[in-house]
Amino acid sequence: MESNLEKVLIVGIELPDDIIDIETSMDELQELVKAAEGVVVSRVIQKREKINSAYFIGKGKAFEIKNYCDELDIATVVFNDELTGAQIRNLETTINRKIVDRTNLILDIFASRARSNEGKLQVKLAQLKYRLPRLIGFRDYLSRTGGGIGTRGPGEQKLETDRRHILREIDNIEEQLKEVEKNRSVKRKKREDSSLPIVSLVGYTNAGKSTLLNKLIEFKDEKEEKKYVYVEDMLFATLDTSLRRSRLPNGQAFLISDTVGFVSKLPTRLIEAFKGTLEEVNYSDLLIHVVDASSKDLDIQLNTTMEILKDLEVLDKPIITVFNKMDKVDISNLIYDNKLVDNKIFVSARYDIGLDKLMKLIEELLPQKYKEVTLKIPFDEQGLVNYFMNNYEVKNIDYVEEGTLLEFAINQIDYEKYKTYMV
Repeated sequence: MESNLEKVLIVGIELPDDIIDIETSMDELQELVKAAEGVVVSRVIQKREKINSAYFIGKGKAFEIKNYCDELDIATVVFNDELTGAQIRNLETTINRKIVDRTNLILDIFASRARSNEGKLQVKLAQLKYRLPRLIGFRDYLSRTGGGIGTRGPGEQKLETDRRHILREIDNIEEQLKEVEKNRSVKRKKREDSSLPIVSLVGYTNAGKSTLLNKLIEFKDEKEEKKYVYVEDMLFATLDTSLRRSRLPNGQAFLISDTVGFVSKLPTRLIEAFKGTLEEVNYSDLLIHVVDASSKDLDIQLNTTMEILKDLEVLDKPIITVFNKMDKVDISNLIYDNKLVDNKIFVSARYDIGLDKLMKLIEELLPQKYKEVTLKIPFDEQGLVNYFMNNYEVKNIDYVEEGTLLEFAINQIDYEKYKTYMV
């Protein structure tokens, strides 16, 4: 199967002030190429004092890369940083291959994975904004290659139209996204009205967020339907936000929200494009930061996610750091920056290790407090009985002359709302 995949050479620059190790960054780029259905056959790393404004790498290195591509029959060269339109054009002319930068590669993956209408619109908007100043550089290879990595999303015809047409399309998509945001606000209001606490999963892509979500919803009542989310061992296997229901050990129902995964050097325009989706995190009561404990780049994962959460202004919320995939690593060998971690727990979502402890920690840290109450609901208000039965673990139910007696632990919001029914 691999022989049918698009052959790719990846290129990176090592600068004196780099924070992320170049080999680590290139390994991640290789995984991104894999996620875009390509295969990396070789890599080139150049040490430089600064970036070349015309070619990004040195001109001589560009000619070397052309020779590599000729020898290895490589179709595409992917760069580990974002390129300008002039750099794309110069490299494409010199190397005579399709040139894709890291940003375009991630956008390309997003274009192939987005399923919801909102996700597709967000990706298309980000792609158009990215490609607009680079149209000249794109024209050459788009007209010659016939598709593949870096070309999904808005097609050649869109890019060959004039700048004003693209700007109109950007305006049109932004208007559509405003409508989507209105609909999301309505759904969000309904969730807030339900008084169910919301827990959001955040973290690096492929850290195991979707696997963990699928395991946590198994804590639901056996009679309740369990809608699992898609899982695959690949960067950005899922993009669209998923919202599922579960129950805490005390029986309280709560909602779990999955979010798009992060990577290092995540393009600013992508964070902007998915700001609406990521803003769901702002409405969460608690965040679960999932990290891959088996990764040799733990601190990069932790730093990347915490920086994005800082940009979203949600660091004031309670955060549980879940070190996942502990089946692959000895806890005594785990090294990470303690300053980035407050409440932590070690689990293996795949093998159900530590999940009971995680649920207890969620219950403990959720800011909503619960009180043991007995409510008497009049018979002409039985809709309330259904509400409490659906959203709480009712310990005891009894029928008296004046109505239905319910005994359970109620959250503070509902307590204030329904305390007139207290016995």
